[in-house]
Amino acid sequence: MSQLEAALAEIKRGAEEILVEEELIAKLKEGRPLRVKLGMDPTAPDIHLGHTVILNKLRQFQDLGHQVLLLIGDFTAQVGDPSGKNTTRPPLTAEQVAANAKTYAEQAFKVLDPAKTEIVYNSSWLSELGATGMIRLAARQTVARMLERDDFKKRYASGQSIAIHEFMYPLLQGYDSVALKADIELGGTDQRFNLLMGRELQKDEGMTPQVVLTMPLLEGLDGVKKMSKSAGNYIGVDEAPNEMFGKIMSLSDELMWRYFELLSRRSLDELAALKQEVADGANPRDTKILLAREIITRYHNEAAAEQAYQDFVQRFQKNAIPDDLPEVTLNAGADGMGIANLLKDAGLVASTSEALRMIKQGAVKVDGDKLEDSKLQVLPGQAVYQVGKRKFARVTVA
Repeated sequence: MSQLEAALAEIKRGAEEILVEEELIAKLKEGRPLRVKLGMDPTAPDIHLGHTVILNKLRQFQDLGHQVLLLIGDFTAQVGDPSGKNTTRPPLTAEQVAANAKTYAEQAFKVLDPAKTEIVYNSSWLSELGATGMIRLAARQTVARMLERDDFKKRYASGQSIAIHEFMYPLLQGYDSVALKADIELGGTDQRFNLLMGRELQKDEGMTPQVVLTMPLLEGLDGVKKMSKSAGNYIGVDEAPNEMFGKIMSLSDELMWRYFELLSRRSLDELAALKQEVADGANPRDTKILLAREIITRYHNEAAAEQAYQDFVQRFQKNAIPDDLPEVTLNAGADGMGIANLLKDAGLVASTSEALRMIKQGAVKVDGDKLEDSKLQVLPGQAVYQVGKRKFARVTVA
């Protein structure tokens, strides 16, 4: 395999779509460091593993010798990205944006190489456009073109409101690519329309259009919904090592490979070897431990990963939790479900009254910790529940 083929294979790893792959190959053949852009609107102060899917891809570009442009959307965050929304998203204030942006670079540098990263803020050029510049930018697209975008189309068809400023968001994101002379732009699959807008505006400026690379949205711990804090199915990069370890070990065996592909820095050959070992009879739990240790080492350190592993062994393996835990999925509303109902529906007790009695006796554990709150409302997510010494179940609340 040539150096170019190896680089292309690494870039394509885990990617959902590359537009256009032939153009990417042509840019790689130029032999110069490419300008690879990622825009992040600081809409919340914390980053979780779902965000790092794209950051990991950026790091791959850095390891291949390219320059990353980490764009903090301090201007566009005040407009509000409508991607995936079925209602108008409230814009953030300048104060909220500034507060959230403070932690972004620090957390992103847990993945990225600071020496190969240029942090830029799009208020630097978007604030200078002024009213005339904004009108000229808006004149480059039609309402009909904007309504081709899936979320706008659905909202329009259902009679839901679309604010005029929302049409500006894709144009502003596209203009960022013009200002930065981006060669490649990365984003989630929900950003496809915005990313392609950058290509169109660059063409209008007589520039060589950027290549668009989209990455899938990482499923959360429940294996169903995308990872998000609102769904309660996330792993934060700043979470305590023991918390991270426990959450990763709660992943289903199937979902584990998805996390390996999108989050691990192991080579494709190493992943293939691990899959073969499991196919030949190796315990998936041991493979999951490798993933947990790698993730914790990256966001904390090796000593923290070792300690989290030892704590896991102490809490779980020495308590004789079986390898073949029953898997149970329970449907609940946004408010979750009561712990007594969960234990009953999971088949761990015969009735809610028995559940309450077992909790009172201190005979119920959640992820190895004794449960004392009989009124606990369990939110969507996954955990190992134990009643007495021998009844176990891995329960996913969806």
